[in-house]
Amino acid sequence: MSTQQFKYSNSVILYPLMLLFLEWLVFWYQVRVDYGIKAFGIRPQKLEGLLGIFTSPFLHGDINHLYNNSIPLFVLSLALFYFYKKIAWKVILYGILLSGFLTWLIGSGGNHIGASGLIYVLVSFIFFKGIFAKYYRLIALSLMVIFLYGSMIWYVFPIKSGMSWEGHLGGLITGLVFALIFRRHVAKPEIYKWEQPDYNEDDDPFMRHFDENGNFIEFQPEEDIELEIDSELENNSNSNINYIFKKNED
Repeated sequence: MSTQQFKYSNSVILYPLMLLFLEWLVFWYQVRVDYGIKAFGIRPQKLEGLLGIFTSPFLHGDINHLYNNSIPLFVLSLALFYFYKKIAWKVILYGILLSGFLTWLIGSGGNHIGASGLIYVLVSFIFFKGIFAKYYRLIALSLMVIFLYGSMIWYVFPIKSGMSWEGHLGGLITGLVFALIFRRHVAKPEIYKWEQPDYNEDDDPFMRHFDENGNFIEFQPEEDIELEIDSELENNSNSNINYIFKKNED
C-alpha cells in the first residue's frame, strides 16, 4: 500500500470552487433563462425520473436552498480534495450517481432536487473513512465533521415535510459504502527507520554516537575530518588562529 502524503496544491481549493461555481451558474440560468429546468429532478420510480440522478444536485428551489447547501459543500469538498486527493473525483461523481439512484429507488414521490444528497455522501464518507483509517489526522477530521454537521443525522428521517429525507439517507448509505470500498486508499503516517521490522542499531550512523549504556560519545563526522591547529600560531597572541581541515586518509 502506497503512502499518501497530505500536501497542499492549487487543485485543493480550485476544484471545490469550480464545483460551487457550477452550482450557482445553473441556478442563475434557472432564474434568468429557464425556470422550468427545476422540474428535472429525481422522480422516484418513474422512468423519466432517472434523468434527475444526473441533474438534481445542480437544481435548487430558491436562493436560500442554494445558500444553505453551498457552505457545507465547499467545506467538505475542500477536506475531501486535501485528505483524499487521489479518489476525490470518484467519491463525488460516483456518489452523485449512487445516492441519486437510491433516492429514485426508495423515494415516495415528488421532485427531489438539491446538492444535499451529495453533502450527505461527503459527511458520511469523511466520517467513516477516518474511523476505519485509525490515523490521528483522519480521526480528528471525522470528529470535526461530526462537530460541524452531526445534527444532520436527524434529517435522514421523515421529520420535516418538503425535505428529501430519502436523498439524505441515500447519501449517508453511499458514503458508508464508499468508505468500505476505498478502504485501502488510506493515508499512512511516515514510518521512520527505527520503526521498521528489519531495523538494526549497529547499522544506524546516528546510534554509533552512543555507547551501550546510552551515553553520548564524542561526535565524529562521517568523513572523519580532523581539525588541527597550528601550534606556532596559537602561541602568538597577535596572530589569528588558522584552522586547517585535513581529510583522514585512513
